[in-house]
Formats: sequence, C-alpha cells, structure tokens
Amino acid sequence: MADLDALLDTYAAVILKVGVNLQPGQTLSIGAPGAGVPIETADFVRRVAAQAYASGAGDVLVEWGDPQLQRVRLLSAPESALEDIPEWKVQGTQALADRNAAFLILFAPSPDLMADVPPERVARMQTAAARAFHGFTDAMTKMRYAWSIAAVSTPTWARKVFADLPVEEAVARLWQCIFRGMRVEAPDPVQAWRDHLAQLDARADFMNRSHFARLHYVAPGTALTIDLPERHVWMSAAHAVNAAGTSFVPNTPTEEIFTLPQRDGVNGVLRSTMPLNLNGVMVRNLRLTLERGRIVDFGADEGYEAIKHIIETDDGSHYLGEVALVPVGSPVDFGFPLFNTLFDENASCHVAIGKALPVCLEGGEQMSPEELAAAGANDSLTHIDFMVGSPQLHIDGETASGERVPVFRNGTWANS
Repeated sequence: MADLDALLDTYAAVILKVGVNLQPGQTLSIGAPGAGVPIETADFVRRVAAQAYASGAGDVLVEWGDPQLQRVRLLSAPESALEDIPEWKVQGTQALADRNAAFLILFAPSPDLMADVPPERVARMQTAAARAFHGFTDAMTKMRYAWSIAAVSTPTWARKVFADLPVEEAVARLWQCIFRGMRVEAPDPVQAWRDHLAQLDARADFMNRSHFARLHYVAPGTALTIDLPERHVWMSAAHAVNAAGTSFVPNTPTEEIFTLPQRDGVNGVLRSTMPLNLNGVMVRNLRLTLERGRIVDFGADEGYEAIKHIIETDDGSHYLGEVALVPVGSPVDFGFPLFNTLFDENASCHVAIGKALPVCLEGGEQMSPEELAAAGANDSLTHIDFMVGSPQLHIDGETASGERVPVFRNGTWANS
C-alpha cells in the first residue's frame, strides 16, 4: 500500500470534493445529528477539518460522541432519560441547515457493542431521536442540503472484520477496503468518481426508460414481487442536488441505483444474504413474509428482538421504502461483510424497511405527506437497509402490458 498519510489525505479530499462537495465559505458540520462522531475517529476528523479550512470552509464544527458511553447510558440511565432529546440539539442542527451547512457523518461502527443491552431500550432511544429530528431528516431525504456518509477504520471495527489479525494489521487491512471502495488509489480519484457516477446514471436511465410496473425476485429463500408506483423514478447518487443548486453524493461509497416500491404492492418471501449491524446488534438470516406490502411474519437466526423493535416502530415500519439494485463484483464486494451497512449495501442488492425517499417520485420533493402517500410512498420514522443480493439472485422486470424482461441474472446486470 502506498504511503498511508498520502492515501488518507486523498480520501479526505474525495469526501470533501465528491461527498459533501464543500463550497467556499460554507460551514461543514461533522457528526451524526444528535449522536456525534465517534471519538475513535479523532485523528481523521482533524485531517478532514484541516483540508476543509484549506479549501475555503467558512467554519468546521464537530459534535463528538462516545459509543462506549452511549452503552453505559443505555444500560444504566432511567427510561425517561432515554426519551429526553435536548431541544437545543435539534434547534442547533436546524440552524446549521438554515445556513446551508454541509453535513458529514463519519461512521465507525462497533458491531457487537449493544449485544447485551435490552433491545427495547435501544428502540426507545432511537425512536425518541427519530421523532425529535424528524423535520431535519425529512428535509435530508428531500436533498435540501448537502450531506454525506463516509467510514473511518478504527480498532473496534477492524477487530470484528479481521478477528484473526493483530489489531494494527487489521486496521490497515480495513483502510485498504475503504480506499478500494472509495477509488482512492485511482490516478485521478475525483475523475474516477465522475466516470463511475455517469455509469450509474446510465443504469438508472435504462430502468427509467423501461418503466417497469413490477419486479420479480427469485433466489434461495426469496420469491418476491415488488410493484412500482406509476410515477416512480430510478435514481443514482449523481442526482442529489441541494436547495442551493450544489450537487453532492449522500453515501460514499455508492454502487446502487434505487427507487421506491408501491407501499401496498410487495408480496412474497424475502431472505437476507448478509449480516446486518443494527445499532450495535448483529441480525443474521433475516426472513420476511409480506402481503399487500405489509410485513406479516418475520424471523432471524440472530438479533430477532432487535429487528422486532424496528418493525414495531410505527405503522410505516411494517412496510418497505426502498428497492436498490447493486451487481455482485463491485469494488465494494470483498467476498466478506464489513458489518457496516454503508459498505455492505453497496456490495449487494438491498431493500429498506420504513421510509421511502420522496426524490424517487416525480415531483416528490414538493409533495405533502398526503400527496406522497397517495402516490404510493411509505412513511416511517425509520429506514433500515438490509442486503438481499447474491450470485443466485435473478430479477425480471414486468411491463404494464405483462412482458417480462431479464434485469439481473446470477446477481448482476442481464444486459452487461
């Protein structure tokens, strides 16, 4: 591997130039709203901040978080405290959004951190936070401000992925995976990203021209039909543009094109193909049965209670809100999971339980909640992606006239 410092600087530059696309004079906010950025990432955060200032940032504001302290709070705090989201945090986040700040969420998961925490306490805290920040996240899904999520290699995360390696070697190997997925070692990483986004756009254009009314999924443990709303739009990350007219890439890496399903139009059985790290609890071999869009039965070999509390968040969490197509063999497909949905969902076709993205409907950004519902979009406080792709997955598109067209064969594009 080339000089690590140089690669880290390049990675930071890609995040700033491609991810949030930071503009001169713009404020950069680092940290998930209400949760902050893990203190384990401090060295990289400082590197990003230095580059942001060098590129003309108006200011860089960091909200720190400590997952270990969060675990202590979940285990020991009174239940009332778990639902107490300080209003000043919400108001502060909204004030930054009103100033056209760019929001960077640096993610470094601790996959087993909450394994011994009662899942109902985790769900109570997550639901309270979702309600408190609902206005902010709703604007986020409508792409009204620039935001991006990226990952940082840390000892806690690396030990989970590469359990048989010494910790320093594990951290280095995990950085290699991140650099590969982010195209950091390309001769010109920013141009490599532009070329990649253009390819994703071409895939989205194909699906939009085809305007399928329904998708058919077949794989071991999966036999599912997904109806698509009449006004659905397939998107890639290249389409994200904030209210100021600045393009950005919400998730880095990204290998997907995505749209929304018809809320009441999903039927059949669906099985996950990769582990899901759900708020510090591992969920394995998730199985859903859906009738007229609603999850009517589910199971999991591990993490059942955690997924149960997600599905029971509200009425909308009993339905799906996203369907995404990702071919096997992408630069993020390492042959093993990273236990981080940001990466794992870009190695696999996936769907999401919960909220649909309004941008996946024609004119959805301007629709009221009632108009979105009438157009077929699901709404929920939650949005949880899980992976369903594999080399055994076949997907057909069905037109309004009933013609079936191969879309995926053996886990990749049929027309590639």
